[in-house]
Amino acid sequence: MSFHQNIRRGLWLGLLGVTIFALTLPMTRLAVGTPQSPQLSGVFIAVGRAVIAALLSATFLLLTRAPWPGRADWRPLSIVALGVVFGFPLCTSIAMRHVEAVHASVIVGVLPLATAAVGAWLHRQRPSNGFWLCGGLGTLLVVAFALLRSGRSGLTPAPADTLLLLAMACAAVGYSYGAQLSQRMRPDYVICWALLISLPVNLPLAIVEWPLSAIKMQAWAAFAYVAVFSMWLGFFAWYRGLALGGTVRVSQLQLLQPFLGMLFAVPLLGETLDWVSAGFGLAVIAVVFIGRKMPVSDAR
Repeated sequence: MSFHQNIRRGLWLGLLGVTIFALTLPMTRLAVGTPQSPQLSGVFIAVGRAVIAALLSATFLLLTRAPWPGRADWRPLSIVALGVVFGFPLCTSIAMRHVEAVHASVIVGVLPLATAAVGAWLHRQRPSNGFWLCGGLGTLLVVAFALLRSGRSGLTPAPADTLLLLAMACAAVGYSYGAQLSQRMRPDYVICWALLISLPVNLPLAIVEWPLSAIKMQAWAAFAYVAVFSMWLGFFAWYRGLALGGTVRVSQLQLLQPFLGMLFAVPLLGETLDWVSAGFGLAVIAVVFIGRKMPVSDAR
């Protein structure tokens, strides 16, 4: 396959991964329900989806005869697990019962900049002042949006928005350590091992949190999506796309994720994409785009 074909295939796979991830928040909202019509609990969704993905991972690792991680790999794998297997799913699943998916998509839109900041710290790089300015502006935009939408007095975001911001931090750390591990381990093995080492904790919690009341079929279908696609297959497409098309080029597709998430929420959940949400969403995307273009140099 030629160089240009690899780039083209990498971009298509990257777009597939971003599209899968963009559906995560609307599907989580569908699975968890609303305060007026609750469905699956946020804790069950978070740990249950990880259990299903871990069982799929175990099968995949056995079929591909994956080698055991090295001694130096266990610590970063544990950090990946804490970030993307526990932290992000748990915080978003609990929060999504109390906020609409359009709203949540704006809040987590600054995730690419947060991931880049953590990645720069891991690689001992020095982002420019322009990068930090964009990072600060992006954070101010999502906090301002959260405060505007919460209707609360004072400068304290609503609890659900605080959880979404915490989820963003967890994902940034998990993604960055996962990217670092992917330099010496097959990228698809990274998420598989992170899921597998989390299974002894997630399986008992899933059993305890198993729903006792009747749950709508659409909630179970949404749960199946976040378990199989958001928690597992999406990472395969995304990491493979980064490998074929180049991290710098393909990672720019992340800019589409919050906007796609808002668009998906309209037909799936009947939500309204108003001008305030669209405006803040586009502003966050623009800031992230500019920030990703800012120079990052090696620390001396």
